Amino acid sequence: MIPLSIPDLRGREIEYLTRCVEDNWVSSAGPFVTELEERMAAICNCSHGVATVNGTAALHLSLIGLGISPGDAVVVPDWTFAATANAVMHAGATPVLVDVNAENWTLDPQCLHRALAGEEGRIKAIVAVHALGHPADMDSILEIAAVHGVPVIEDAAGALGATYRGAPVGSFGAAAIFSFNGNKTVTAGSGGAIVTDDGVLADRMRHISTQARVSQDYRHDTVGYNYRMANINAAIAVAQLERMDEMIAAKRAIAARYDSAIRGRNDLEPMPRMNWAESCCWLYSVRTKSTEDADNLVDTLNEKGIQARKFWRSLSEQAPYAKSPTYANGVAGALGGRIVSLPCSSNLSQADQSIVIDALDAWTG
Repeated sequence: MIPLSIPDLRGREIEYLTRCVEDNWVSSAGPFVTELEERMAAICNCSHGVATVNGTAALHLSLIGLGISPGDAVVVPDWTFAATANAVMHAGATPVLVDVNAENWTLDPQCLHRALAGEEGRIKAIVAVHALGHPADMDSILEIAAVHGVPVIEDAAGALGATYRGAPVGSFGAAAIFSFNGNKTVTAGSGGAIVTDDGVLADRMRHISTQARVSQDYRHDTVGYNYRMANINAAIAVAQLERMDEMIAAKRAIAARYDSAIRGRNDLEPMPRMNWAESCCWLYSVRTKSTEDADNLVDTLNEKGIQARKFWRSLSEQAPYAKSPTYANGVAGALGGRIVSLPCSSNLSQADQSIVIDALDAWTG
């Protein structure tokens, strides 16, 4: 089976893991945790980094750090991974589901404006998701947020290395979160990170992530969480970051080859990419004409030994979020069930990609 998206572990991962074992730094304290936080902050042109156990924890921690609490509402794109809305609900807040636009499948500024006006001051934060590694329109989102005095959190879970108008994602919001899950371009096996320029916020998030302990005799000043990343995971992430540019370049080359292969077809469309952004091309995905076509394409590729998978569905259509206020324009609903992700690991060989392209050539939607 040609895999969809697997770790590319051709760097110093074994060397750094061995160092963790030899030095006996394997838990949530250790030099690689600090190094990872510093590297992530530098990559995003930020002053502070906080390493976490996963991306969902990073988002939950960011929300709590910004003071989100029960009774508040938080904007979440209607087309995103469930973890984005789940983190809001973990904080006791209500996700307000706002549609994405047809131009780039990210948060629609017009729907965002309607949501902020319609919720009468209840919205206390906006989560802007950089979908599939493509940046959202941050200028428009930040302008609208500033009018209403609402902070923006960048959900860049799969967008490490992407840029918006020449600046790295993660450098725009009050905070930004990243995921190092196994299917991400840069992985730690499991893990996440937060970056911010706000030193007070960073200190608060780091404190809460370590059970809010204030002294060695087990005194605590608030409800805390066990959200810190382990040193062994950070070791893998640091080794991966050393090769980040190489792996993203490979992802972009893979995406360009797929683009060329499906150009001119009316049954398959790549995710649109805007000229004001440079996607990191995390998970190459195509839009089919219907959900039936998407099912058929996945089945056909899988039968040929090619792993393919359908992508996100609209959250507002799903039971856990059915009571959430929704501001829709029809785009998220139309995308749901029609997006198929293709093999695009950074170590995907040209020979294997040719097999995928041949299978796409033989398929007709």
